Amino acid sequence: MTPSQATATTHVDNNIDDNVDSNADDKTDNKIGDKIDDNAENSQRLDKQLCHRLYLLSNAMTRAYRPLLNKVNLTYPQYIAMMALWQEDNIHIGELHKRTGIDNGCLSIMLKKMVDKGMVQLIAEQTDRRSKRVQLTDLGRALQAQTYIEKCKLQETYKSILEEEELSQLLSLLDKLKGGLV
Repeated sequence: MTPSQATATTHVDNNIDDNVDSNADDKTDNKIGDKIDDNAENSQRLDKQLCHRLYLLSNAMTRAYRPLLNKVNLTYPQYIAMMALWQEDNIHIGELHKRTGIDNGCLSIMLKKMVDKGMVQLIAEQTDRRSKRVQLTDLGRALQAQTYIEKCKLQETYKSILEEEELSQLLSLLDKLKGGLV
């Protein structure tokens, strides 16, 4: 066999091997494709999506809070910030971010609006003027009492739907899920 014949034979053998491997890959791809099609039909159903359920629940909660928040001129994110401040007043903006989970950029804009409404004030640190604390004003503290009764009514609604143990379990599961995604 001449060197050129050997090269041609090797080339043909490689092509045959490639075709066999390609056919095996096609069969495997078809099996995977069939499996994906079967699973996709169920897993892509909207009624099977946790994210969609959480989205619907979030919207329902926001709608439930809207009448309360309209009375005190707060948005829901502002209300979350106020609850954190009612729990502990005079904290750094970074600490408020950690407690609420509100994005820093959004938090800065939101705090400016709350300052304009007279609910909070931003106090620059003596040692570092760039570092600021958020402090409730008299109006901000008064809002806590104004929202308390309505908040209790909303909590009674939860309790009419979920037992205390179920609510506690739900909160734990949501925290566990959030911890796994962050």
